[in-house]
Amino acid sequence: MCVVCGCSSGGATPSDPSVAVHPSTGDLHFGAGSARVSVPGLSQARTIKLEEDVLGANNAIAKQNRAHFAAHGVRALNLVSSPGSGKTTLLCATIEALKQRAPEWDVAVIEGDQQTSFDADRIRATGAPAVQVNTGKGCHLDAPMVAQAFAQLGTHTHAHEHEHEHEHEHEHEHEHEHEHEHHHEHAHADGHHHDHHHPHDHAHDHGHNAQSLLFIENVGNLVCPALWDLGEQAKVAILSVTEGEDKPLKYPDMFAAAQLMILNKIDLLPHLNFDLARCKDYARRVNPGITILELSASTGEGMPAWLDWLLAYPAHAAHAQQPDARQARIAQLEAELAQLRAASA
Repeated sequence: MCVVCGCSSGGATPSDPSVAVHPSTGDLHFGAGSARVSVPGLSQARTIKLEEDVLGANNAIAKQNRAHFAAHGVRALNLVSSPGSGKTTLLCATIEALKQRAPEWDVAVIEGDQQTSFDADRIRATGAPAVQVNTGKGCHLDAPMVAQAFAQLGTHTHAHEHEHEHEHEHEHEHEHEHEHEHHHEHAHADGHHHDHHHPHDHAHDHGHNAQSLLFIENVGNLVCPALWDLGEQAKVAILSVTEGEDKPLKYPDMFAAAQLMILNKIDLLPHLNFDLARCKDYARRVNPGITILELSASTGEGMPAWLDWLLAYPAHAAHAQQPDARQARIAQLEAELAQLRAASA
């Protein structure tokens, strides 16, 4: 949502009351206003209203995504980071490791980038299905993009094949071989409903215990993806130790929204001046409840703990029931907008 980033000319000036100027250094803070951002041509109140409207529309579809994933036994995780953190390398290594650790789990990936299908091609080479979503000038994935991408995945089709709630029309020919028709209805991102009819043969496998992991690799960006709910169960922030330990404080919204932070590329630590303890302290200052794992996708160090976290479904399900950060942000925006309206009345 680059329009909100305010990167074009003609923005707020130091005389604008929403811009904080440090009295001794002259440093400027364009996020000091009630909207926490400066948008050229828009007042703080109008900016808050715009963000509230856009996030509200997105979150309605994210809610549908979440229900859709849950109904199909799909755990969706939103991987966020800056470019070059090693997300795709980590995903490829994770898919290979899960083949040994949990072969019964289906794994699929939605890849987000502005251009190219390079990352999706790398994922497909592992044998896992992947759909690339190119955003053009966009700097993040949103819930409608994820809804459409999920509909393209084999995971979605497979999940429908094992839908629990459906009507059966059985014509049993013998104990194990029969034909039946699945008839079920679900809501899509644009709000419409439709019926699916999947006449097919089932021999032995009803797969009612099947589980699926859906990794959503967001566009490399530590700013915008923090606010956008995709319907995921959790955000996973990946920070490479080559990026510096101060990122959690410099981009606090992202680390505050994440349930897990992976410190990747730890095999490079002997060659870097990176303070692990300080980085963890910074992350916990903005998010005291965040889980932190150290990992090297290249060497495999730390991978068992990451797989443990991925497969610990009950714990994460309980976590997902906690108040969502985006809902809290919406509530904050509504309160601030009400204050501005009251002040201008």
